[in-house]
Amino acid sequence: MNTIRKKSLIFGLFFAGTFIFSIPALFFYDQVLHDTNYILGGSFDKRISIGALFELLLAICNIATAIIIFPIVKRVNESLSLGYIASRIVESLLILSGAISLMAIVSLRANFLPGGDTDALTLTGQGFLAFHGWTFLLGPQFCSGFGNGILLGYLMYRSELVPRRMALLGLIGGPLAFLGGVLVLFDYLKPLSVGLFALTTLEIAWELSITIYSIAKGFKPTASPEEFGQVHVI
Repeated sequence: MNTIRKKSLIFGLFFAGTFIFSIPALFFYDQVLHDTNYILGGSFDKRISIGALFELLLAICNIATAIIIFPIVKRVNESLSLGYIASRIVESLLILSGAISLMAIVSLRANFLPGGDTDALTLTGQGFLAFHGWTFLLGPQFCSGFGNGILLGYLMYRSELVPRRMALLGLIGGPLAFLGGVLVLFDYLKPLSVGLFALTTLEIAWELSITIYSIAKGFKPTASPEEFGQVHVI
């Protein structure tokens, strides 16, 4: 197995990890997100801790996907390659900030004593939930649309490490996903709405396709930097 194939496989496995670790977290978070009296439960809920652990692993996979391919795609454009790493780091920080807000609710729940001010505690919990909701939008929606869609799509299109038609999914889907986030930001669409999902469909298809392609087939081998032309720095 040559170096490019190894990097492709590792990249694909880390990208698969972003799906594997993001979906279960929502199941573990279900009660804290939907039970209005959850914070009054009076005990430490380890289910939320498990969800937070999944999101920690998600953040590691996010950053790893950008770092593992940097030595390859920097030949196309070093500045944009660094931008992709930065985008993944910002996305991961927002995801972890959301997880911290939910763990704060768990701490308040565990320390709640009968006879305490339930109204104040409930309002505090609602504030943490609102914070988590916005991190969920600003992280996965905006950063995935910009980072995975536009930046990664451009780098893959220029390098031809994957078929160009596949890379077009990112170049088209990324801006649409970003637009969906903007519409939610200004309350024209609701989070998790059908309209938002429709605008994000191509971005999801792009991320799934590059994950499967990089694992099953692998990037096209690159013999030398001359294949990409000169390194461009913005």
